[in-house]
Amino acid sequence: MGTTDRTTALAPDEAAPPPGETRTATFGLGCFWGPDARFGAMEGVVRTRVGYAGGTEPAPSYYSLGDHTEVVQVEYDPDVLDYPDLLDVCWRSHDPFSAARKRQYRGVILVHDDDQRAAAERSRDELADRTGKSVRTPIEPLEAFFLAEETHQKYELRSTPILGDELVEQYGDGFVDSTVAARLNGFVAGHGEQAQRDAFLASVDLPPAALSELERRL
Repeated sequence: MGTTDRTTALAPDEAAPPPGETRTATFGLGCFWGPDARFGAMEGVVRTRVGYAGGTEPAPSYYSLGDHTEVVQVEYDPDVLDYPDLLDVCWRSHDPFSAARKRQYRGVILVHDDDQRAAAERSRDELADRTGKSVRTPIEPLEAFFLAEETHQKYELRSTPILGDELVEQYGDGFVDSTVAARLNGFVAGHGEQAQRDAFLASVDLPPAALSELERRL
């Protein structure tokens, strides 16, 4: 990562940058539950959401995906993270030297603009030069993103007894785009350093039952 000289603390939802001040990246990295948690634990990531992209089906769903791929969309603060920082995580989060057996779970970088394409291609070429292997992860333009069903959003957090129910109730329609939910989804999946977890928990106001369950698990 190249951001050690920057401000790394990310405040809770009410102080998180609004969408107009963030940037967005989209990756396919196998089943989207894991990448959602992995990126969500990163300081500088503001919001995450999972969905379907890269295909032609006009209205994909989990059980009618067509030729789409499961993807994670990462909204981040450019004052804290750079796109290459996310690419580093992308390469480490899948096997870039092998093609997936199913298109649903393929590795793919879906770029939003020419700058992202140039950065992704440069990063791909550096990986190939460093390893001496051919990188098979495609880089494609993002044509459309279809939000996945609620049951797939912040899956690790939703699957945590007590905690998921408490936070879904607390945030309501704002659960999917909550910075707190993204961060905790990563923490309960085992991502993030203990000091980071402790500092973040100290900065948020959680229901007592949720806080108790978190302290027990973390």
